[in-house]
Amino acid sequence: MQFNNQFLFSLLVMNLLIGCTMEKDSIMKSSLPKIKNQFNPSIVWSIPVGIGSGEYYSKLAPTYADYAVYAADRQGIVKAINFDSGKILWSIDLSKTVGLFTNHVSALISSGLTISGNNIYMGTETGKVIALNKNNGVVVWKTEVDGEVLSNPIISNTIVLIHTSNGVLYALDIQNGQIKWSINLETSIFSIRGKSSPSIVHGVAIIGSDNGRIVAIMLPQGEIIWQQYISEIHGVTEIDRLHDVNIMPLIDINRNNIFAIAYNGDLVAIDINSSKIIWKREIGSVNDIVGDKKNIYLVDQNDRVLSVRKNDGIILWIQNALLHRNLTDPVIYDDYLVIGDSEGYIHWLSIKDGHFVAQNKIDKSGLRSHPIIANNKLLIQSKNGTLYLIKR
Repeated sequence: MQFNNQFLFSLLVMNLLIGCTMEKDSIMKSSLPKIKNQFNPSIVWSIPVGIGSGEYYSKLAPTYADYAVYAADRQGIVKAINFDSGKILWSIDLSKTVGLFTNHVSALISSGLTISGNNIYMGTETGKVIALNKNNGVVVWKTEVDGEVLSNPIISNTIVLIHTSNGVLYALDIQNGQIKWSINLETSIFSIRGKSSPSIVHGVAIIGSDNGRIVAIMLPQGEIIWQQYISEIHGVTEIDRLHDVNIMPLIDINRNNIFAIAYNGDLVAIDINSSKIIWKREIGSVNDIVGDKKNIYLVDQNDRVLSVRKNDGIILWIQNALLHRNLTDPVIYDDYLVIGDSEGYIHWLSIKDGHFVAQNKIDKSGLRSHPIIANNKLLIQSKNGTLYLIKR
């Protein structure tokens, strides 16, 4: 797990971001596991997209549709790329040129990319939500909201849902970006950087908040149906008391269940209709969780990789060999769980028992955003902005 929290006070920032990171890097980080590859993943093509996000904490990730890949960097470079050839289809720069000496002001893209219909949606640290035409990169509309846009834009019929750093969920008109309504989900004085993106099920948005709650909101009108605390405050230090729910809740429609997890715990299964907690386990994370028919898979706050049974929350296996390597969100690819790390390695684990199947290093700057499955291949973007297409 990438421990990159931005608190309001500089002392805590120094202690948490610098002190804890140094401790993990120098003392606690697991060495690279030595494995014998059962297959050798290869790079189909790689394309530079600006300068990436560097050491700034961001989960900005590419998206894919109709054999085109769309990617951006924090400064404002956005590119459309042919999936098969890696050829640039178009490229734009959303940064501004100001002043006599043409200084560039970064667009500070912080969330996305999300594609729906003919548009690509993204958000910025300066509170802008931007829609681009996917065919040519032309700005369709731009809307300002209060706070940094830290969640991925989520599309539900005619609205775009955005969760900002000040704890507000906005619904924007998909056609023109006009704000239709907003709900204050509250935020804590001290919190993990990032915000939960909502999952949509049966016309309801399911979303996490900074105070340990899962909230169900009726769409399109924006009325809260129910709220459920999944995590209680523990400990005496500010770190111990963090219980943000920053993940995108995982929905299993067949079971009528929601699976969610908070930093410092807990992992829960919730009934969608009644909001009752079915089971709870003392596991914490800020990484999105994934699942198949029977199990869920996750990376916890110490970078343990776990498989948990959906029925009762029983832990099926734990992989401890990647502790504190700042792992990405996992993704399921065939019978494998694929995860990147901060040193630029991609790890392939068996979803059956968690053993290592393959491993390859693709970028020395490291990986932070999760891999994307596209046409039976993997897309992943490195910290320095390079976009890779990888095949097994």
